[in-house]
Amino acid sequence: MRQVFDMMDFAVGSAAVLEGMPALPAMRAFVERIIAFLNTLSGKLLKIPNAKRFPDVIAFAFWCRKVNLLKLKEQYDDLDRRLGRGVAFHIAPSNVPVNFAYSTVVGMLAGNANIVRLPSKKFEQTEIICDTVRGIQQPEIASRLCLVRYAHRQEITDSLSSICASRVIWGGDSTIARVRESPLPPRANEIAFADRFSICLVNADKYIAEYDPQKTAREFYNDTYLTDQNACTSPRIIVWFGRERDKAKKIFWDALSERLSGYEPQPMQTINKLSALYRFAASADCKLLKADDCKIMRVTVNQLDNNVLNNLESSGYFYEYNAESLDEILPVCTRKCQTLSYIGFDSAELQAFILSNAPSGIDRIVSAGKTMNFALVWDGVDLIRTLSRQIASETLGLCPKPRRGTSSPDPFI
Repeated sequence: MRQVFDMMDFAVGSAAVLEGMPALPAMRAFVERIIAFLNTLSGKLLKIPNAKRFPDVIAFAFWCRKVNLLKLKEQYDDLDRRLGRGVAFHIAPSNVPVNFAYSTVVGMLAGNANIVRLPSKKFEQTEIICDTVRGIQQPEIASRLCLVRYAHRQEITDSLSSICASRVIWGGDSTIARVRESPLPPRANEIAFADRFSICLVNADKYIAEYDPQKTAREFYNDTYLTDQNACTSPRIIVWFGRERDKAKKIFWDALSERLSGYEPQPMQTINKLSALYRFAASADCKLLKADDCKIMRVTVNQLDNNVLNNLESSGYFYEYNAESLDEILPVCTRKCQTLSYIGFDSAELQAFILSNAPSGIDRIVSAGKTMNFALVWDGVDLIRTLSRQIASETLGLCPKPRRGTSSPDPFI
């Protein structure tokens, strides 16, 4: 196995560190020394001048502050009897630069040693975080962390999968299918984050009356263009409500257009958007709204259906729909729909609507500008609890006591 490990490029760690990981004991979840390490990482990232160019790096640094981690810790009332599962093997998506870092931190907070396959593309954000982690001299942390790159070679994925207790796959349906060709140990578990999309609801009247267009444009930019709309959290369908929709649309898109002054799409991105439009227009009634450039492509549709979902695109490609009631969004709230963001709505109202109608999709409801904000419950999965195990005990009331006249509870439950 060491020979296979030597095929990898280690941004953090080494083949020797990786080889020793399966023998390491698990930690408790949210232990102080992990929180202290992450707080140190946060402080160092915030002091790097170059990091300030990247909002996603700064957001990650703030997320790792001790004050935030302690607040997250308060969500769990069973940490005194919760241990990591062992080695967690994470496969990061290729198109989101900082996702690997959040996945790594969750694995650490849950009490695991972590092997993380980095994006194959060397994003500057990824390099900044890896360089900073490497510069923090904490031997106990160093023995439990490897950040690696390797080409699509199944023998490497086979080897890493064979030593893990948990596998976390980010990156979409095709990546999941490919990784699942590598078997897991019998008691290992897996979390897979498949291809998904998101939608945004805008109350036009409240947007005009209550929102700062420039601030909202910055927030919407972070939700969409910061990752070229490739993140599952990025809204691709905009649903407009209210009487002043036409006026609100002009203000909204004009403000976003100003925010895009430094954004230049690649020719292939424009070609992909046009291809999606032509495919959609061949079988649906739609209208491409006139624009001065290709940075924003707005396609108005008369209904929300599978035709829309089968022709989604990224890099500034938006479907727009005018709705009179929330019921009209239900056809696109499929299992593939992840985040519902909003402008001018009450979150409690939207949550009540989703819970009442119980669509197969929608796992998150957040205000516009916060779709990229990472949380410990993601895609409906509690990551800390899934990546750790709970120690049951009669004294803690977690194990059923045997009834009088029996030897023990059913051993198969």
